[in-house]
Amino acid sequence: MYCDLWRRIHKGINMAFKGEDHLDSLPLPVQRMHLIQVDSVQRWMEDLKLMTDCECMCILQSKPISAEKDEQNELILSSQYSTSDNLQLLLKRAWIISTELTKIAQKLEKNRWQRVHSMTVRVNCHVRSMINEYNAFTRSSSEEMNQLEKLLIDKCSEFTAFTERCIQIEDEQMLRSMKSCINETLTTVAQYFGQLIELVLTHEAQNLLRQIESSDSVYITESAINSLFSLTQEGTHLCRIIAKEGGVVALFKICRQDYFRCLYPQTLRTLASICCVEEGMHQLEKVDGILCLADILTDNTHSEATHAEAAAVIAQITSPHLTFTQHLSSFLENMEEIVTALVKLCQEASSGEVFLLASAALANITFFDTMACEMLLQLNAMKILLAACSDKHIVDTPYSRDQVVTILANMSVLDQCASEIIQGNGVQLLMEMLFERSSSGNSAEVAACERVQQKSAVTLARLSRDPEVADAAVKLSCIPRLIKLCRSPTERNNSDSVLVACLAALRRLAVMSPEGLEDSDFQQLVKPRLVDSFLLCTNMEESFV
Repeated sequence: MYCDLWRRIHKGINMAFKGEDHLDSLPLPVQRMHLIQVDSVQRWMEDLKLMTDCECMCILQSKPISAEKDEQNELILSSQYSTSDNLQLLLKRAWIISTELTKIAQKLEKNRWQRVHSMTVRVNCHVRSMINEYNAFTRSSSEEMNQLEKLLIDKCSEFTAFTERCIQIEDEQMLRSMKSCINETLTTVAQYFGQLIELVLTHEAQNLLRQIESSDSVYITESAINSLFSLTQEGTHLCRIIAKEGGVVALFKICRQDYFRCLYPQTLRTLASICCVEEGMHQLEKVDGILCLADILTDNTHSEATHAEAAAVIAQITSPHLTFTQHLSSFLENMEEIVTALVKLCQEASSGEVFLLASAALANITFFDTMACEMLLQLNAMKILLAACSDKHIVDTPYSRDQVVTILANMSVLDQCASEIIQGNGVQLLMEMLFERSSSGNSAEVAACERVQQKSAVTLARLSRDPEVADAAVKLSCIPRLIKLCRSPTERNNSDSVLVACLAALRRLAVMSPEGLEDSDFQQLVKPRLVDSFLLCTNMEESFV
């Protein structure tokens, strides 16, 4: 019953707090860390003021310190904060409330009545503070919002009074009988809270979009776009709200006005975030957003930063992780222009970040449509990408190498690709990628290194159907490295996907050059069925533990 209660609470609470990552296929610098994914000490320092405010409110029973001209000191946001700062503080306060409500449910399950009551008092104070803070900086509030605020405050007061009576009751039987009523009240508080947050965020999104659409001031428009971008970083639910309120339409209007040309980079960055949700993609299609992006990418008068952010939008909307890209019919109509512009951006990139954005867009497009690989071959993309990999200032992270090897792996299905690989010293690059290791130990970087190892092995396996490529791989000692990756779990970071890819590549090379393997390697890694070799290698991992 209580697990069900928690689910009901979270359904109400988390309507506006879903932290799914944007640009799943892109470990890009433009991604922002979610509110709760920060260092714990930093989190405590940021929350300290809110917590102490709450204690003050408990003592003063939500009354102001002074009845005179002291409203600005009443634990309310100061006007010196920007809209973005105000919303961030509001979201932090809301996050604390949602956490407290979850904890109350947990304590209730354990019959910790004293703790339930004290936490209920704290939630009551936080709710009042949040509402006061929001009303202090909002320009206007609707009748619906006022009603929800009153309902939430009344229900919180009722909840506090209810739990206060519980701590005065010693009869366990009576307390158990009251639990269902407490559960119902807690769930109602959570639902009202979720509805209020949803309404507040919708209201703020509407205000920001109204500023963007109506203002002729570059400064005001820039401020509104930056605030809108901050909202998109709080989760996909906020992106859905913005998309439903016309955010994609408003931002593409900016991208079609030369007057706001200086705002194109941040506008496109915001669009990339909104287009992680289906509603954003549908809006993009309706306003011919693909055509606008193609025009920006092919216009040489735009800055490199604008081109890079346009590439980020392309990377987002073509992400293979999204399941709702099939309706992008207009993309196919503009694909040749877009691919040509992205290849040029890769070739002329002045920094690793620009190359990463452009190559990520190309990598996603090779998944999106098979014609893209043929286009890339005709545009000499293989030569350009291989040359870029030799410049450590441009291809400077495992993330960039992941994008490059993804393109190579998808292009390797074409027969003409083998000669391009040989001419560009691509086999040597693939061999180096089999040694990819994380220098920081960061989980995202480790995962990127695993993908680089896996895809380089897949590319070798596909290309080794050509005797010339297989001969080059054998001469570069690819076989010993593949054997090492199969037999040593630590070399592949215990990755099963890397193991399968290496076994496949090893078997392909063994056909072309059987003398390169010792008998034990052949008997264990090549001769058996792939699944048997896989089980053998994974059992090696267990035996070392």
